[in-house]
Amino acid sequence: MLSPRSLPPRAWLIVALLWFVACLNYLDRVMLTTMRLSLVDAIPMTDAQFGLLTSAFLWVYGLLSPFAGFLADRFSRSRVIVCSLFVWSVVTWSTGHCTTFHSLLLTRALMGISEACYIPAALALIADYHRGPTRSLATGIHMSGIMAGAGLGGIGGWIAEHYHWSNAFNWFGVGGMIYGVFLALLLRDAPASNAAPTPVATVVSPVHFWAAMIDLLRRRSFLLALAFWGLLGVVGWAVTGWMPTYMNEHFALSEGVAGFTAFGYLQATSFVGALAGGVWADRWSRRNERGRIFVPVIGLCLAAPGIYLASHTTLVVVAIAGLMLYGFARASTDSNMMPILCMVIDPRYRATGYGLLNLFACLVGGATIYAGGLLRDSDISLTVIFQGAAVSMILAALLLFLIKPPPAAAFSAPADAA
Repeated sequence: MLSPRSLPPRAWLIVALLWFVACLNYLDRVMLTTMRLSLVDAIPMTDAQFGLLTSAFLWVYGLLSPFAGFLADRFSRSRVIVCSLFVWSVVTWSTGHCTTFHSLLLTRALMGISEACYIPAALALIADYHRGPTRSLATGIHMSGIMAGAGLGGIGGWIAEHYHWSNAFNWFGVGGMIYGVFLALLLRDAPASNAAPTPVATVVSPVHFWAAMIDLLRRRSFLLALAFWGLLGVVGWAVTGWMPTYMNEHFALSEGVAGFTAFGYLQATSFVGALAGGVWADRWSRRNERGRIFVPVIGLCLAAPGIYLASHTTLVVVAIAGLMLYGFARASTDSNMMPILCMVIDPRYRATGYGLLNLFACLVGGATIYAGGLLRDSDISLTVIFQGAAVSMILAALLLFLIKPPPAAAFSAPADAA
């Protein structure tokens, strides 16, 4: 086990640099969901079509995630990250210049292509730098950037309400391009001595996509993780896609206030929960290798009542309290998913494995968001979607509890589960 003092000099700098990329990653993708009224007023569409904008992003994002993760395993993780940031920022800027539903749909699909390359590469790079008792905390810090970005997503509704919906995409698109140039100068792959150990045969023969797929899908623990992450996709994207609309209509909040209410409080507690879950899991794993599994299991059992409460009250303060409980408890899964993956799969396929998780979660999540639009068009309450989300979290906790790390001999290279 590596001690915190033995980390490469850039280990925490990498986390800090990627924190801002993670923030932009989610800010750019969720802004659209907080400006429904302004967007529909400018570009007429049905609720199902509005839901389809996010669903299309998710389906493209998910379908390409395994291959995008493979690129990070096969080539330079840092270069994949820089290219992803720059391209999705250009697409974000382009979204602000759309004038029809079909052009919006196209840019959302393009954003799915470009953003798919980021998360698997970033988490694998962090895992390469943090192989010991700092892995969950480092992952949690990075994921807190995602929470910050999702929480700031409400700024899209505020800008749309006070200026014009296109301004948000123009401003953050240009900002991302500028940061991409800065990132290219500082981001580097982990030193070879600190990256995941690989056998001599692997050094001679490059990693191959289908070999990675076969290796991952034959592992029982990975299949459990796949089902687990898919159920969480139902939860996460139901909240992301429809909670601002629910707050706007159920509590008669303005578009800007609804966006901040849906995401601001939730993501603030998620920010804290990601860090707390990372620290707790790192400490528990020193005594029990399944500590990084037990922490999110406990978190999900607490998060399910939170989302149920948020969608079954007539008091906005109670709904906020439910969202805060959900956000804090649910965030422990984000801190520990990649560390758990590192325990149960071949270290050569970390980014590919996470990409495969994203594939399943996004396909399920996209269907959930589209289903929400269909329910609304049929005059059925969004509460039905949130009820399903609460049940999904309990089932996800059970699946996660069943995951057991295999012995090191199960890998073709030594595993670093600590």
